[in-house]
Amino acid sequence: MRCKSDKIIIVFCGPESSAKSTVSKQAAHHFGAEWVAEHARSYVEQLNRPYTYEDVIAIAEKQIAVYHRLLISNRKIIIFDTFLIITKIWLQEVYAKVPGRLSDELERMSVDLYLLCKPDIPWVSDGIRENETRRQELYSCYKNEIEKYGFPYQIVSGEGNVRLNQAISHINTIIKQRNYDCQSFANR
Repeated sequence: MRCKSDKIIIVFCGPESSAKSTVSKQAAHHFGAEWVAEHARSYVEQLNRPYTYEDVIAIAEKQIAVYHRLLISNRKIIIFDTFLIITKIWLQEVYAKVPGRLSDELERMSVDLYLLCKPDIPWVSDGIRENETRRQELYSCYKNEIEKYGFPYQIVSGEGNVRLNQAISHINTIIKQRNYDCQSFANR
């Protein structure tokens, strides 16, 4: 059973190089929201070796802890640049095993909206990314996983500000559904 919160929780997800970081940060700025940077990136960048299964589990544990910590913050909107669902697919794809606790946590966590970023923009290599040729396949994995859980989601696509404007529009819909005043959040 998912725990409902008074927070509006938005998760950006999608394959590598699909503008999750850029658009999630811009959307958080637009709404004066708490922005949660991608933990996996900073974690892997600090390793002086290839990552392991245990590293990915440590990333998942941190994501879970941050989620629960932010539930008691004073921010009304929390925007995650990637989250546990991506970590779950990462474990499935690379190691073919996912601990039951991770799946249980994912199911319990309340997320108001997943914004699934389509890989319809050019790939940008950065030394950490590793799935240039599998972006569409991984996009389908994320979409299938979101649908399997019955999580609410919208697709964002296109180049430039198109993605950001779509994300803002989808988030405004959630704000209105919660009877919050959209203008009180915009451009903080």
